Order: sequence, then structure tokens, then C-alpha cells
Amino acid sequence: MIVVMDNKASKQEVQQVIERLTDLGFQIHLSEGVERTIIGAIGDKAILNDIALEAMNGVEKVVPILQPYKLVSREFKTDDSVVKVGDLEFGGTRIHVMAGPCAVESREQILETAEQVRNAGATVLRGGAFKPRTSPYAFQGLEEEGLKMLAEARERTGLKIVTEVVDPRNVELVCEYADILQIGARNMQNFLLLKEVSSADKPVVLKRGPSATIEEWLMAAEYIMSGGNYNVILCERGIRTFETYLRNTLDLSAVPVAKHLSHLPVIVDPSHATGKWKLIKPMAMAAVAAGADGLMIEVHPNPAQALCDGPQSLTPANFSSLMNDIIKIAAVFDRTI
Repeated sequence: MIVVMDNKASKQEVQQVIERLTDLGFQIHLSEGVERTIIGAIGDKAILNDIALEAMNGVEKVVPILQPYKLVSREFKTDDSVVKVGDLEFGGTRIHVMAGPCAVESREQILETAEQVRNAGATVLRGGAFKPRTSPYAFQGLEEEGLKMLAEARERTGLKIVTEVVDPRNVELVCEYADILQIGARNMQNFLLLKEVSSADKPVVLKRGPSATIEEWLMAAEYIMSGGNYNVILCERGIRTFETYLRNTLDLSAVPVAKHLSHLPVIVDPSHATGKWKLIKPMAMAAVAAGADGLMIEVHPNPAQALCDGPQSLTPANFSSLMNDIIKIAAVFDRTI
């Protein structure tokens, strides 16, 4: 449930309600808006019948949250959430683009890519240091050495870093280097990993699983938020359908649906969704038109020699062309890149 406090409620009255709910065993999540304060209370609904919260000073009303995802829902927070990554804001009027290779392959490769995507207008460098692959014989990533290369690229370019964490035991290590943690599609329902990043002091990009419903995706976000990390960015990256021409099917309807059901920012990864570099530009433009708050684009200086995901990687020149078109589309909707 949520307890909506009167817009004139004092801090002492808010604290009294929190203490009352805490004493009854409820888990408390406080949302302080510009006009009023909302207290999210998660616990046994049966207890609510025995307490008269609306009789307490400063309480305007008590509203049950009907969705299974409580903290993620619009019922808990009606305003859009803005996730801050340093001086960047996801969920505002600016659309941020995360760009870079699927995997960090070498120091030269990641530094060259970082310079080029920064010059084209990207604000975040993406690159995998830990690469779980379908085949155990495929390239698995450079691990901590890759993280160090990403950190050097950040120092040189000023770009923020997003990279995937795949193991709960590595969360602390990745946090030392990354600005944003990424939960990949394979790990969307790795609940031990979700719980671990829920206590991390880093924003999290949560990718939708290839067979996940929107509700399951939002429930995964609930795991992260229920542990205290409210800085979650949802990422639609395509789902598995009967279509075989594409790597996945980009579900653009998930963008407005997720933004209707949830207050969290939503970004789109057209690279993994299509698996074909020629389709990235039209799908990225469509994602912006659908209301996405950001894009995640794979860029490689030489896609033909990439150790993974070469067919879906843009060259720096193609990425620059994409950014020019995205700027035009964003302007139609009064947004900037």
C-alpha cells in the first residue's frame, strides 16, 4: 500500500507514520516529491484492517497497490523517475546514447571506439569485460583487464561506463570501475544477482529477457528496488518469436507500455534486437518516436574482425550518420541528444 501524506504534513508527522508501520513489520520506502510525500509500505495486508492510519496526523489517504510490482508501479510514484549518472539524467528531456563494442578486445580497440562515439555524440561507452556466451569455446571477455581499459577510456574521453555484471561474486569488482551496472537478458531472472546489485551504489540497466513478459521484466526490477536501489533503467532488447530472419523481434510496444505501468526510464537496444547492422538505424529512430529515453548501440572500428556480434555492429561512420538522424527525430518530440 501507499500512504499519501498531506502536502502540509510536517517531517515529524511523516516520521510518526513510518515508525508506526515499522513497528508493525512493514518494509518502508519513502518517496519525497515536490508537492507531497508518499510512504510505500510492503507487508501483510491483513494488518491494515486493524490499524487506523488515516486517523494519524498528516495522513491524507491510504491506497492499496494492486500490481504485483509495488515500488516499480505508477501507483507508488506517478511522476517519471530520473536516474542520475554523474551529470547525466536518464528520464528527462535528453535522450542518451550508450555506444561501443560488444566486448572489450584490446586497449587500442576500446580507446579508438570511445573517441569516435564521443565525437559523434554518445554520452556513455558500452563494452563487455565479462562475456557469457552460448558456446563455452567462444571469447569470454578480458574480465578485470577489460574493466581497467574501460576506466582508461573514461579518463580520456569523459564518457560514463556501462558494462555487464554476470556473477554476484563480481559485483563489488565491477562497481570499482563502472558507472552503470548492466544486467543482461540471460540474467534478468537471476535473482541472486538481482539481490546483489540491489545493495550496490550504482545505477542498473536491466535488460528484458528474450522470453519474458513485461510483467516479469518489471518484477525483476522490483527485486532491485526492494533491496534499496531505486536507480533502475529498463532496456528493451528484443524478444523471441517465431520469426527467424532477425536475431530477436524488437517489441517497440514495450516502451510505451512499460512507461505507462512504471515510472522508470526505458531505453532500447536495437543492435541485439535485430542482429543486422542495416536495421539498426530505422529501429533506433522508431524507438525514439515510441518514447525511449535512450539507446544502446553496438559500434566497432572493424566489425568484420570483431570477436563477437560483428554483424550487428555499426562502423564509426555509420554510427555518426545514425546520430545525425536521431537528432532530427528527437527534435520532433521536443527532445535533445
